[in-house]
Amino acid sequence: MDKKCPVLVTGGAGYIGSHAVLALRDANWPVAVIDNLVTGFRFAVPDDVAFYEGDIADAELLARIFSEQNIGAVMHFAGSVVVPESVANPLKYYDNNTARSRDLIAAVVAAGVPHMIFSSTAATYGIPDVPAVTEDTPLNPINPYGWSKLMTERMLADTAAAHDLNYCALRYFNVAGADPEGRGGQSTAGATHLIKVAVEAALGTRESVGVFGTDYDTPDGTGVRDYIHVSDLAAAHVLALEALMAQPTRSLTMNCGYGRGFSVLEVLDAVDRVTNGTITRDLQPRRAGDPDSLISDPSRIKATLPWRPRHADLDTIIAHALAWEGKLARMRGNA
Repeated sequence: MDKKCPVLVTGGAGYIGSHAVLALRDANWPVAVIDNLVTGFRFAVPDDVAFYEGDIADAELLARIFSEQNIGAVMHFAGSVVVPESVANPLKYYDNNTARSRDLIAAVVAAGVPHMIFSSTAATYGIPDVPAVTEDTPLNPINPYGWSKLMTERMLADTAAAHDLNYCALRYFNVAGADPEGRGGQSTAGATHLIKVAVEAALGTRESVGVFGTDYDTPDGTGVRDYIHVSDLAAAHVLALEALMAQPTRSLTMNCGYGRGFSVLEVLDAVDRVTNGTITRDLQPRRAGDPDSLISDPSRIKATLPWRPRHADLDTIIAHALAWEGKLARMRGNA
């Protein structure tokens, strides 16, 4: 394999992007970050990582970064990720997630960067009619977030066919947890991720946790999701980059999940178990754009990459999220 090339991480000050930066550095890859800091945090990027505050639609800035850092691969995390918001404000998502990704891809091609890894989503599947989705499950998003990501997958496929570029689209399921060493975690105020919200409630910074819908076609009536630890997900990105470099004519699309689902109530019960407390549940109507159940079949990624999750345990995911939430409170002077 080629030597480890410098990697540009877009959205590298955000939740998942910052963990990818940690995983790359742990594996001795040179890293640079671009982030506009609209939802990311400068403190999430280590001081010894080259950081550029800016937008991925800024072609001039990207060209300068590619040249200054001698970038050989891009990991693309920058974008908007809240499903209900995408339903209420679809044009924001088609701008941030689709149009700006198009600008980034154009800059990648212009600079001759040969490898790109894209942060896609299980929302591309919509409401599947199978218990666990494979990469061949029909793609039929039910919200603008899913469509905005699927459009970018299509752009990457078409661009790879026309130019000297290979890519990997990783379709995430529900990402949760925090770096086991306490170096990072989900820091966004007002975040909507269930485990983030639940640990905030467990620590008293929220009064309750909203349970949006109790009439889904699931065993307990609440939505079922496949939760993946953010550090396992970050590790998958590094392995995917190695795979792209090893076979430059091959592109990949793979699910990132554990293949097991937990309902909203099961997650809240697990948080109670880990904290030896009781979270107040606030039962509310369904949110727009939420499927009943979404569980991955991770067979392809396990067959393609030497990816073996290290944190595939719900209580462990919650414990790491809880530890980060406590650290975050101390950082903000609230403890």
